[in-house]
Amino acid sequence: MRKIIHVDMDFFYAAIECRDDPAIAHKPVGVGGSSNRGVLTTCNYIAREFGCRSGMPVFKALELCPHLIIKPVRFDAYRKESRCIRSIFAEYTELIEPLSLDEAYLDVSHHKRYAYDIAKEIRREILRQTGLTASAGIAPNKMLAKIASDWKKPNGQFAILPNDIAAFMKGLPVRRIPGVGPRAEEIFKNHGIETCGQLQEVAINELEQWLGISRATELYARSRGEDDREVEPERERKSVSVERTYPQDIQTIDACWQQLPVLLQELETDMGKMKEPRPFNKVFVKLKFSNFQQTTKEQTGVALDPEIIKHLMSEAFERSPHAVRLIGVGVRFPEASDQSQLELGFN
Repeated sequence: MRKIIHVDMDFFYAAIECRDDPAIAHKPVGVGGSSNRGVLTTCNYIAREFGCRSGMPVFKALELCPHLIIKPVRFDAYRKESRCIRSIFAEYTELIEPLSLDEAYLDVSHHKRYAYDIAKEIRREILRQTGLTASAGIAPNKMLAKIASDWKKPNGQFAILPNDIAAFMKGLPVRRIPGVGPRAEEIFKNHGIETCGQLQEVAINELEQWLGISRATELYARSRGEDDREVEPERERKSVSVERTYPQDIQTIDACWQQLPVLLQELETDMGKMKEPRPFNKVFVKLKFSNFQQTTKEQTGVALDPEIIKHLMSEAFERSPHAVRLIGVGVRFPEASDQSQLELGFN
């Protein structure tokens, strides 16, 4: 039986800003673009009490919390702290799968000690070395560990033991399963399903009719607390992308274009979270339509040019008569062979 820890720093960027500027430590703080067209990368829990959240446009956050303090993003500072935290992880295991600068999976199955005690020790050491708090989830698999790390935030930890999984999943809201978005939640609600226990009673072939085969197979297992993915140390990312599912389908290309500023800033933020900056050689747009069909349009490029992305979006939009329910934008990194050609000037 695996012992997986998911460590998630508490409002990481905002916590660093509050630590470095004690005068704002007990005030609502957000990190992100300062203009009204910018978005919040994160915010502290005081700001969240006003309804502010990550990914929210700055103008909306200021409507909810007029006295919100907006601090600019400082990726160099965040990477420095992230390296320190990674070095703490490395004292306990080599099986570390970073998800971003502020969260990671750790496989500590080889330890004879309780994973709960290891997680507590890691969190204590992070606080000692950085002055920052972290939350942790402990479970036999990655999905449950990620759910558990959010259970007692901030600055807490929670364990889901093997014998407790069945009972825990019965009452878990389906929206707490990672990857279940607003549209899937809406489908489930339309069928009277709000908990994983209720979802477990649905036959797999009926789920396939609602969600498609691959998604149905995944959720059939996840609703039962099953996840056989291994912790993958330092996997090389082939792409970075952001996507958003909208509560109301988007009917026109102009309305799709209006979503771009927020999506592009989110993408740039996520790229900034990478351990080391990497050049990309392609940009792409993904659209999912109201009939759940999706399409992707990409083009060679080394810059996030909004006009190019608008053009790709227009071509993708023309591929279906249906309204758009999801928009994604992203970049792809060169394969090793492509990268060597770029460096040798063969491209």
